[in-house]
Amino acid sequence: MSETKTAIIVGGGIGGLVSALKLHYSGVKVRVFESVENIRALGVGINLLPHAVRILTELGLAEKLEAIGLPTAELCYFNKFGQKIWQEPRGLHAGYHYPQYSIHRGRLQMLLLEAVKEKLGEEAVLTNHHLISFDTFSDCTVAHFEDKKTGAFVGSYEADMIIAADGIHSVVRKCFYPDEGDPIFSGRILWRGLTEASSFLTSRTMIMAGFQNQKFVAYPVDPEVSGDRTLINWIAELAVDKEMPSRADWNRKIDKAKFAPAFAEWDFGWLNVPQLIRDTDAVYEFPMVDRDPLPAWSFGRVTLLGDAAHPMYPIGSNGASQAILDADALGQAMKEHSSVELALKSYEKMRLTNTANIVRSNRKNGPEHVMQIVEERAPDGFDALNEVISRKELEDIAGSYKKIAGFDKHTLNKQ
Repeated sequence: MSETKTAIIVGGGIGGLVSALKLHYSGVKVRVFESVENIRALGVGINLLPHAVRILTELGLAEKLEAIGLPTAELCYFNKFGQKIWQEPRGLHAGYHYPQYSIHRGRLQMLLLEAVKEKLGEEAVLTNHHLISFDTFSDCTVAHFEDKKTGAFVGSYEADMIIAADGIHSVVRKCFYPDEGDPIFSGRILWRGLTEASSFLTSRTMIMAGFQNQKFVAYPVDPEVSGDRTLINWIAELAVDKEMPSRADWNRKIDKAKFAPAFAEWDFGWLNVPQLIRDTDAVYEFPMVDRDPLPAWSFGRVTLLGDAAHPMYPIGSNGASQAILDADALGQAMKEHSSVELALKSYEKMRLTNTANIVRSNRKNGPEHVMQIVEERAPDGFDALNEVISRKELEDIAGSYKKIAGFDKHTLNKQ
């Protein structure tokens, strides 16, 4: 009988926690190491696509997911005047076997954390452990951690493998690619907020309005808000003529006057963008960044996962979903290979090219490219959409991206 394998997962975010569950079900003994002292329900809204929901359903989380997520009914693109460019059903409404969810990121992370502690034990998650370095040997790995606030050494831990789910500023990635430098700035800034406001359209609609250099995204995220009120996650995006903010300024609260004037006229009737911004208590700023695709993620007994492996622009609702797909592939590879090194290379083979294609597509605006086309062809608005862009062109762009991102309906429903 083969000896039980062990894994260190660096990072207790969505990708790290789903990886812990998938590896556990593959027979691997796992410990998750997280830098922060207390994991809390922080963040704003995200979307989970049907292929990611399928994986969480297979982990037995469907009922809990349904309790905290709002099933997305449709996705709509509009120009800067609120004129509709594209509308398509999503999730179950589109005939998928699984829903698409709009969900608060922090609530999803806490659901996953609870599942990991329930299945693997409370001792499986160690907080206040920030990775500083690691060693690899022919038969094991050893990871070294510190208290990030004080710099005090907090211990070294041995395992058969290290899974680096430690985000866009990954310590592990930097060890393998020391000359890579900072993330690549797109020249665009995102401002994000959560606001309780009146429902719009179907009350389960995700909208995107504008074009490449000025965009507004909004969707409800809370199934518990009742009546005409809903909790809306929104993102305002603008191209800026300045350098990327320093890392210390990422995710900081800012004065809305920095960007709100650009959206002062964006009252579409069915959604009042300036009012939504005004009614938001806290707005957070992020540069829109990614990194170039890598030639390899897996190095012997160590591999990268999620944003550590393939940070991408937040286009097409893919960030969290792709990390969950990584975790699924990792679990599958571990089941199929007795060798850790072969399993990690197999995982890399399943995911590296696919995610690289998404990174490149997102740099060209992914499915949101239709908004840019309409802006270029009809900057003053339109009387008839079909005189600006054909139905076939719209369908081809939407369908092509679903295949690139791995959620083509016919392919996914066969799985």
